[in-house]
Amino acid sequence: MSGFFKSSIGRKYAMALSAFFLMFFLLQHFAINILSVFSPDAFNEASHFMGTFWAVQYLLQPILIFGVMYHFIMGFILEIKNRNARVAKYAKNNGAANSSWMSRNMIYSGLAILAFLVLHFIDFWLPEISTKYIQGDMSGLLADGEGFRYYEELTHKFVNPLRVGAYVIAFVFLSLHLMHGFSSAFQSAGVSSMRKEKLQIFGKVYAIVIPLGFIVIALFHHFNH
Repeated sequence: MSGFFKSSIGRKYAMALSAFFLMFFLLQHFAINILSVFSPDAFNEASHFMGTFWAVQYLLQPILIFGVMYHFIMGFILEIKNRNARVAKYAKNNGAANSSWMSRNMIYSGLAILAFLVLHFIDFWLPEISTKYIQGDMSGLLADGEGFRYYEELTHKFVNPLRVGAYVIAFVFLSLHLMHGFSSAFQSAGVSSMRKEKLQIFGKVYAIVIPLGFIVIALFHHFNH
């Protein structure tokens, strides 16, 4: 089994598994964040649960961080290997005419998403870790003790139009990345052509709706703060 994951096919299969895991997390993350548009109280309750439940903090969070690191590092390695392998093929067969722009530039959309993740970590994850584990405040309450702090912290981040613009651009890149990523993941996972066609429809819907939903959240809080 270890030899399989060291092979080219094995690495692609592992990439597909990590992609599906991250897509599931993205869906869960969206489900919580969209609550902030409809019900601040529900968003606060869900955020507090996710931020204090031991299984999420000490089990799922480390797995998520590992999954993100693995997906990006292995993605860049595979992309570099593929680019080197395609040089001769492109020169002979004009490979650019037989593949989409996105498939040839996944590394750039990946870099854009990685840059966004750094910003997102600075905006939300690092302050959360500081509040809970350095300051020792696990209550999740506002300074005056009247309600949870999560909704206020979220909306405050979307006051700056430059930050909102960065989020919007990042989610456009995420949509493009997911468009090709779904198809590639299904192919690497060995999905049959008939089932793959149906799943690709779902993948396209997911790749448009989820990033668009995050854009709506950012714009909603920017214009309603």
